[in-house]
Formats: sequence, structure tokens, C-alpha cells
Amino acid sequence: MKIFFNTFILCAFSIFGSIAQSTISIPVSGKCGMCQHRIEKIANKVKGISEASFDLKTQKLTFKRTKEFNKNILINNLLKEGHDSDGQKASNSAYEKLHECCHYRDDAQSNANENKSNANSITSSRDTEFSNGSETKLIKIKVRGACEMCTDRIELTARNIIGVNTVAYSLVNQELVVAVQSFFEKEELVSALIAVGHDAEGQIANEDIYNALPDCCHYRDVKFETSVSSTKTIYGIINEKPDAKTPAQPIIAALIATQDHRYQTISDIDGKFTLELATDTDSLEISYVGYETAIVKIPFDNQLAVLLSTVPLTLQGVEIIYRKKATEVSFLDPIKTQKISSKELLKAACCNLAESFDTTPAIDASYTDAVTGTRKIEMLGLAGPYVQITRENIPDVRGLSAIQGLTYTPGPWVESMQLNMGAGSVVNGFEAITGQINVELRKPCHEDNTYLNAYVGQGGRLEMNTFNKNTLNKNWSTGHLLHLSSRVQRRDHNHDGFLDMPLGRQVSYINRWKWSDNDGEEGQIGAKLTLIDQTGGQTDFDAIRSDRNKVWGTDMGTTRVEMWGKRGFVNLDRPEKSFGLQASAVYHDQKSQFGLRRYNANQISGYFNMIYQNMINNVDHQYRIGASTQYDKFDEKIDLKHFERLEIVPGIFGEYTYKGSDKYTILVGGRADYHNNFGLFFTPRLNLRLAPTDKTVWRLSAGRGQKTASIFAENIGILASSREINVVGDTNGNPYGLRPEIAWNFGGSFTKELILAKRDFFLTIDMNRVQFENQIVVDLENPRLVQFYNLKGESYANSAQIIVEGNIAKWLDVRLAYRYNDVKTTYNETTLRKPLTSPQRAFANLDVKLGKGWAFDYTINWLSSVRLPSTQANPAAYRWEQKSPSFFLSNTQISKAWKNNFEMYVGGENVFNYKLHDPIIAANQPFSPYFDGSLAWGPIMGINLYVGVRYTLKSAESVSNLN
Repeated sequence: MKIFFNTFILCAFSIFGSIAQSTISIPVSGKCGMCQHRIEKIANKVKGISEASFDLKTQKLTFKRTKEFNKNILINNLLKEGHDSDGQKASNSAYEKLHECCHYRDDAQSNANENKSNANSITSSRDTEFSNGSETKLIKIKVRGACEMCTDRIELTARNIIGVNTVAYSLVNQELVVAVQSFFEKEELVSALIAVGHDAEGQIANEDIYNALPDCCHYRDVKFETSVSSTKTIYGIINEKPDAKTPAQPIIAALIATQDHRYQTISDIDGKFTLELATDTDSLEISYVGYETAIVKIPFDNQLAVLLSTVPLTLQGVEIIYRKKATEVSFLDPIKTQKISSKELLKAACCNLAESFDTTPAIDASYTDAVTGTRKIEMLGLAGPYVQITRENIPDVRGLSAIQGLTYTPGPWVESMQLNMGAGSVVNGFEAITGQINVELRKPCHEDNTYLNAYVGQGGRLEMNTFNKNTLNKNWSTGHLLHLSSRVQRRDHNHDGFLDMPLGRQVSYINRWKWSDNDGEEGQIGAKLTLIDQTGGQTDFDAIRSDRNKVWGTDMGTTRVEMWGKRGFVNLDRPEKSFGLQASAVYHDQKSQFGLRRYNANQISGYFNMIYQNMINNVDHQYRIGASTQYDKFDEKIDLKHFERLEIVPGIFGEYTYKGSDKYTILVGGRADYHNNFGLFFTPRLNLRLAPTDKTVWRLSAGRGQKTASIFAENIGILASSREINVVGDTNGNPYGLRPEIAWNFGGSFTKELILAKRDFFLTIDMNRVQFENQIVVDLENPRLVQFYNLKGESYANSAQIIVEGNIAKWLDVRLAYRYNDVKTTYNETTLRKPLTSPQRAFANLDVKLGKGWAFDYTINWLSSVRLPSTQANPAAYRWEQKSPSFFLSNTQISKAWKNNFEMYVGGENVFNYKLHDPIIAANQPFSPYFDGSLAWGPIMGINLYVGVRYTLKSAESVSNLN
């Protein structure tokens, strides 16, 4: 409680406290109004910067900055976009990508030549100023340090100060030498050094900060001996190696250091230097950006003359070191979206999409029933079908695949996922009610050339997944994804006479092609085939040989064929302007039998989406408009009942985004669609982002969602019972005679980055309310009957969730979460809590990096008790309690990766071995009216141990970049 209270107080002060700012300027090259807008836009997006303004006349970028500001990030971003900055030159490739009116170097060439010639005529001294594109001087500052860790900290602090070019710290001399530009402020550097715990220029660092330094960095008790007998002084000059056209020129601010960097200094305007070092030092390392590093022997007279050779301007590779988190949330997007990488998926076996959310607290995963083994997910306490699930922004898991479709996508195929709770974008449709999940698969442009994953589980599950890509030429590439899995062992751990998990086989295959003209146009086409055959029920059931009147069993065969295509056009001169087309077609055929009940269904779907994106005047005002059409034809037969429906929904949409301020972003969108049964309807959406500081984000959202329920496919578990099915509809021609499901979602979120004990932590609070205008109620309150009918009262879902995650140590990441769902629906005339759903969940995940390729992950969940549908009408032997007990679920995995891209992992699911001992009512009388396997509220199978291997063969381009 004390920790929570302190964290709350820290958040409150961080949110409402003011941040001290200072105004500074740096030189940046630009030529026109487009340059001005681009430079200001780049600066305003950098953390710690506000009110950036670029002056074309003075070529100065002026801005206010806070202590979070990092100079290197700003300079690198400007260089990346083609603007010379702070004395550093952008690459030719980045410069050439600028619009012709932005090419500033032709105008500046004469000034640059003049500056170069003037540089040779200026004398140097201890604080000599010289011209090297801008005024620069050498500064020496006395700084206390004790070890190499101190050296790194001092030099890193200096590099982050505006106006600093080159740094060199000498432990022996207790002196920091910096090459700086005219706008450098020495007091700022001294203050920064003191702030990180190092006494500087006679000023003493805070005692608490000093004591917090590692023991090896405590310099105040260390004496440095620099007697004449133990040191020698080296004198030298560093010049550029001349060629036939250019004489030798001095290299200014070159770094001269011993190879352990204990002794180091910087060359002055004439390329000269002096360096005092240990007498036993026999060589020096000379380096400067753009020149080959030289290792030179120290001559007997201690005087050096070194010529450095330039290196080609083409960069062979750039290594950017950043510790990317497995799940990230952007502070800039108006929609709060969790970006889940493949790194997150590797924390568990993730055999398919339904099993990919075990380490994500926003999603609950469980089983639909105790017979079919079908996994389902929930968001905001509501069933998975209320989540709009897309594959690469094309509708995917819906209709007949609303529940089982999660198993059609193997986890190892997934490259990343984007998940948002609440109202999102209208671009991909109107069906999202609780949120959206977009799944990105491995593509022909993926960095892996070949990927293999093989898995075997204690439950008798065998699985293999492969990915392979081929680059045919500079325009065409293709990729292949293959999944094979089977479960052939009959297991009945709870001894109820029914299989814990069904037997079965699955084959999934994708072939996709990508085309690009490398000039702003590209396209994709792909096809996917899924074949599934599974058998469950009593342990001795055989779908071919068994007498179905005597042995209760279920068998299901699914054939699904999908095809899709995309075409995109991007204006390379104006990347914000683009046009895209999406199209897909689905054929889904399912034949199944549950005991004596048959359920056969067929779906044919088509989808088309056209999106145009552009800006109004500038990138602060962006919009997307388009049109779409969704076509669905369903044919379902259950027992003697026949349900057919045809849905054609054309629509138009528009979305406007305002990004003119770092403090807030507004996204307003809307759709108008016409349903051939339900008529015209509108889907408004609003998302607002407020950022009082660069470490704090508030988001508000509101929007409407509408969908047609596929009542049998979305509730497939009820078929594993003897319940009579009753659809209470009308004869107005609507699907099933029922109205569409319509709901409003209102949400808010708070995200805060915290620095505790020098470690990054993130606090996230989410609150959402889903209010239904109409819902198809699935009424299980009569144990003999399941009824489907339109809502006759109120139905809502309130959800609150808090997540704290952070990097406790370099080797340990922690994620803690607590969620509460208040979900209630009116059943006939009584409002009750939704059954079979835990209103409370506590979650903890530990991600441990053990070194040398070893990694360990542990997840534990606590789920509160659930309300169970009434069974009071059953005989006493077949009655259940009104509530279940609460319980814990725990998963763990340890993996070892080798440098040859081979990895092995071993893990366990449900390691506490918690399971329902009697998950099926009347399991001993499966043909009686009391039989019911649809009320499973916990795991049916106990502990599941597994082992697997992964192998990755990187593409040639990827290997080249890594090297």
C-alpha cells in the first residue's frame, strides 16, 4: 500500500507540476518554406522540445527544452531527413530525397569554401575559436572520476549538451576536453556533470547522488598520482592525407587516446595536441568521423605526425542500440494501441492466435466448453466476436469463424499484432464494439529467409510451422507459410469418460506474392487454405465405427479458402498522399455432428475497400476518405432447422486527424453504411489525445459499433449439450429474425512514464463502458433450454484496468495488472451478471534474461469466482453451485538461443495443475436431457509440459545489415 501511495503521489506531481525550460538555438541548413515546416515538425516531435521555430535568414533552429531533451536524437532526426545540423552533414541519399526547392547546398557551397580557407589562418590557444562550418573552440573542465564507468558517464553527459562535438575524458588528469561551438554554455555542462554525481570545476555534487553511484565510482577517496617520473608528454599533429589536388589539411577535434581510453585528448585548430600519459604506453589510437582509425607507435622523441585517410561516404551499416520492449504503446497516436511484437509471442508456445494472449492482461482466454477444446477470448468482459479482428487490415475472424477462426492462424506465423480497446478507426469497418486486433503475418519482405518451429506437448500435440521467402527479382518476391499439427493420443485425466482435448489434424498453407516498382507503387496477392478434422466426446468414440446412438461423440470437418489482394500508390515527393485498394474473398464450409445433433454451415464472403489519404495545406491536417462493400452469404442447418441470410453492406467513410500540437491530437471519423436488411446506419468515432508532458498521455474515445450475430458459430459450445435451441425472433426477414447488435463504447486511458531508481516504468489506467442499444441475449438460465432473443432491458459492460510494467534490472522486466469487469445483461426481466466470466483478474509476468542466450518467462493469473447459470431444475445429482471458486493459473517457459540462430524452449502450461474434476453435467448419461458440457468455467486439462525448437536463417540483406 505504501508503494502504491508513493507512486500515486509521484504521478500527481508529475502530471500537474511545472517543468523548467530554457531557450537555445542550433544551426540547421534549409532553404524554403517547406524546409522550415519540415524542420520545425521534426523538432516538435522530439521528447523534451516545445515551441520550435526555424529562421531561414539566420539558419538557426530555436526552441525551448526541458531536462529530458537529448541532443543526439534531434540531430539524428534532422540528418535523417536531409538537413545538415550542428556542424554535421546529412548523407547524400537523404539530401537527394528532398524536394528540388529544398536543395540548399548549391547556395551554400561558396560560403563553405570560404570557411574552409579561413580555418587555416586562425591561430590557436587553450580556448582558441576556429571556423569549421560554425565557430568552435576547445574547452577543458576539471571533473572528478575514478573508473572506466565514470569515464563513460562523463563523456555521455557531455555529448548530450547542445553545441558539443567531440569529448575526451582523462582519468589520470581528472580533466574533460570538449570541442564545442559558439553557442555552447559551459555552465550547462558543469551543471549536468554535477547532476549525475561528478564534482566539476570546484563545485560539489549532491551527497545523495554521489552515494548512489556504484562503489567503483566513488572518487572522493581516490588519489591520482601524476609525478613526472611516472608519466611522459606526447606532442603531435593530425593532418588529412593529401592527394594530387588537395594539400594536407589539419584535422580539428580528432580524438587521440590510448587503446584503453584511460588517457585521451582532442586536436586543436591546427591539428596539434599534447597528451600526458604513462611511461609504459607504446601506442595511440587516432580517430575522427569520416576517416580511417589509425593505431600508431609512439617514437622515442615522443613527437607524432599522423596522416589520416578518408573513408568512402557510403555507410556499410549503422547499428542503433535500443532495447525494444515486447509490447509497446505509442505516446503520440490518438488511439491507444498496444503493439505486440513476435518477441512477446515467444514468451509462450503460442501454437495459435487464441493462445497468443496469455501474457497480455487486456485479453482473457478460456475454453468455450468441455468437449470441443475450442479456445475463446474476451475483451472488456465481452466475448471475442465483439472484437473486430483483421489480418493486415482486412476482415478475418468473423461470421462462421467468429470463435474457431482464432485457431486458423498459427502463432509462429505472426510478425506482430496491434490491439486497441474501445472506439478505433472507421477505415476497416463498423463491427468493432469492444476494440480491434490487427494481425500482421510474416511477409515476403521479412528479414528471415527461412524459419522453422517444431513443438510437442504432453497432451499429445505435435506441430510444425515453417516460413520461407524467395526474392525473384528487384520487383517480385514471394513467401510460403506452412502449418501441420495433430493430436492423436486419447487423454482423460479427470476420469469422466470424455476426452480432455479432441483428437484432430490441421493443415494450413499460405502463398503470398509482393510486387513493387520501387517508385511508390506496390501490390500484394495471396491465398490461404485451411483444412481441419477433429473428433471428441467419449474416450472410445470413433466417428466411422461407433454407434452414435450409444456412444456420444463429436466430429467436425472444416474447409476454408481465402484469397486477397492489395494495391497501393504513394507519392514519394509527398508521402502523406496515398491511395490504396483492398479486396478479399472467403469460402468456408463446415460439417459437424454433436451427439445426435447435426450442424452444417457454409459461408461465402467478399470484401472491397478503397482508401485515399492526403493532407489539407500541411501535415498538421490529414484526412482519409474511402468506400467499402461487405458481402456475406450464409447457409446454416441445425437439426431440422434451416437458416439462410444474405447481407450486402456498401458504405462510405471519412476520417480527419489534427496533429498541429504536441500537446493534443484529435481524430474524428464516421461511416455511413446501407444494410440490405437493416437499412441506413451511421458509425461515428472520436479519439482525443492530451499530453500535458512528454511522459504523460491522457486519451478519451467514444464511438458506435454494429454487427450481425452468427448465433450458432459464436456460441458453438452450446451444441455440446442436450439443451433445446430456441430462437425467439420475428418474420421480418432479418437474419434469424433478430435485430443487429448495436452498442456505444466510451473510454478513457492514462499512461505515465516514471523513473524510479533510475529505471523506466510505465503506469497505465484504462476505463471503458460498453452500453448496448440491442444485444442478442444468449439465455442459459433454464438448464433444459438455450434461448436467443433481442435485448428487452439494459445491458452494459464496465471495465477498469491498471497496469504497471518496467525494467527492474537489465536482466528483469516485470508486468503487473489488475482488472475489474462489471458485465450485466437483462435475461427476460431480470438483470444478472454475465455467467462464466470472472469479474476480477490479477496478473503478473516476469521476463528474465539470464545471459548467454538463456531466457526465462513466468506468468501467473488469479481469476475470481464466476456466476454459473442456474441448474436448480436438475435432479440434485446434476446441480451445480451458483458460483465457482476462484483459482490460479500459471505458465512458464525457459529457452536457450545459440549464435547459429537455433533455439530450444521448454515450458509448462497450468503448472499448478488446476482443473475441473467434473466439467460435464451428467457425463455418465450423455443422451439424457441433463447432459451439458457447455458450462466449463476453468481448465479441463491439467498441467501441460512441452518442448520445442526454432531455427532462423536470416536473409542476405539482414545479415549484411547486422555486420
